[in-house]
Amino acid sequence: MESLASLSIKGFIEASFVDWPGKLCSVIFFPRCNFRCRYCHNGPLVTKPDMLEDIQFSHIMAYLQRERAWIDGVCFSGGEATLQPQLPEIIAYIKAQGFLTKLDTNGSNPELLKRLIDDRLVDYVAMDVKAALDERSYCAITQSARVLDRVKESIKILMDSPVEHEFRLTVVPSYHGSEEILQVARDLNGASRLRIQNFNPASVLDSSLQSLKPFDDVLINSFQQQVDDILAH
Repeated sequence: MESLASLSIKGFIEASFVDWPGKLCSVIFFPRCNFRCRYCHNGPLVTKPDMLEDIQFSHIMAYLQRERAWIDGVCFSGGEATLQPQLPEIIAYIKAQGFLTKLDTNGSNPELLKRLIDDRLVDYVAMDVKAALDERSYCAITQSARVLDRVKESIKILMDSPVEHEFRLTVVPSYHGSEEILQVARDLNGASRLRIQNFNPASVLDSSLQSLKPFDDVLINSFQQQVDDILAH
């Protein structure tokens, strides 16, 4: 516990029904990310983490112990959680307290992802896929070069693993057209699930996108149905 006292935690949701399908979970947010997606809705976590107040790990554990009868598990998110050197240690600690554990990741750290799976430290993984799996598309979204091979490796690790997982695609007008979205589904051939998420213009990394109107719900549902149909065949 003492070794975890210096963890940099910048956000904590006590109880969420939307971050883990079928579970009531708490969510821990770590700072920093190695991607620079302009539409990221956690912009301050990525570019200005030092301006955010630190949340003590002891405070989180006190809450979890108090509400353990209601909280099913803990989700580790960000930023990019796999950038935290102590991530395996904190997950192991929380899992030892009897909680299920979930990881949100951009898939850029396949070595750590494999370690967490092999050591049975994660019960669920949600991996964000940013675009069709070609270098031009991925670099345009993430503004990070030479990450695609690592992302593909993480996809394979998840698809070959027994761990329950999902892939997620956040769709943004002017970034993701219908053909782009369907190509992501084709690229994930063999995946059990690709969840389409609508863009949230609040607190985005690039403030010029705050005036961009997200897709309407009817279109999002249509995208999801088309994606589901591709994955089912």
